[in-house]
Amino acid sequence: MPREWVIDGYNGFESLRLRQTERERPGPTDVRLKIEAYALNWGDAALMNNQYSFSFSSLPARVGIEAAGIVEAVGEDVEGVDIGERYSTLQYFYDMRGVSADTTLIDQAYITKAPENLSAVEAASVWMQYLTAFYAIVDIAEAAPGVNILVPAGTSTAGSAAIRIGKLKGATIIATTRSEANRHYLLDKGADAVFVDDGADITSFLREVTAGVGIHTSFDPVGGTFMERYANAMAPGGKMLMYGLLSGSFQSPPVVHMYQNNLWLNAYSVFNHVEDPIARARGVDFVYSALKTGELTADIDRVFPMDAYIEAWRYLRGERGSYGKVVIETGL
Repeated sequence: MPREWVIDGYNGFESLRLRQTERERPGPTDVRLKIEAYALNWGDAALMNNQYSFSFSSLPARVGIEAAGIVEAVGEDVEGVDIGERYSTLQYFYDMRGVSADTTLIDQAYITKAPENLSAVEAASVWMQYLTAFYAIVDIAEAAPGVNILVPAGTSTAGSAAIRIGKLKGATIIATTRSEANRHYLLDKGADAVFVDDGADITSFLREVTAGVGIHTSFDPVGGTFMERYANAMAPGGKMLMYGLLSGSFQSPPVVHMYQNNLWLNAYSVFNHVEDPIARARGVDFVYSALKTGELTADIDRVFPMDAYIEAWRYLRGERGSYGKVVIETGL
């Protein structure tokens, strides 16, 4: 029988348990995937602690938003989806349809044909990071020559994606990290400058590397008091995009600096863009094209077997000396 990892309460990944499940019959617009691989994402970790942008409608529940697998059944209203072919999932508010399993149902709107030049593991790893960065960097930041973009926590998968997509569009990218050991990685990915955050004055650094122009858009997963530290280095009319809370705490926005520089604070979520069919197609087309040309790549750190899901989370949460996605392979 198929297997699934579930949580019975919002107690984090250590409370996950593996159990048997059934293959469900697809609804009218559903596709059933035989999952070959699924990726770990920080949003899933937050969801397991009930700290995400949605909660489960009931428990026990399955987590996981990003997978690749073979289509084995489709609903009566599904068109253009080929049984026996590999597809990847896209971001959506998945509720009770997490992908940490051997099988799942998903609405056909939120799958796309897996890129032909990628393996199942790779096809399960690219859409969350690149679509998350695409809408922020291309649609909102309007990355182009002369546009300065700040990417805090640049070694994260979304941060790395933002650096690469921003450089493809010709923008100037400044990344931050807490470790000197990450500097060369970020420069290799395309960052024009790197701020190693040891508590020093980031405002002076940003003003210097932008020749006094300032930051036009920040793509910030840290939030908290960190925004206050760089807000005075924003260009007039700049946009502060907050898409995470790695700081672990909610803080008042830097209101004084926002008044002084006419700044915009945008709570950014990729889900709102993927739910729009036109925006979804535009983002998917961009990522497909860049993967095909090699301008974007699948970066895999480590692959774990299905029964080592908890171990994979421990690895992701630990002190890693490498970069990229952590992926589970079901073995199917």
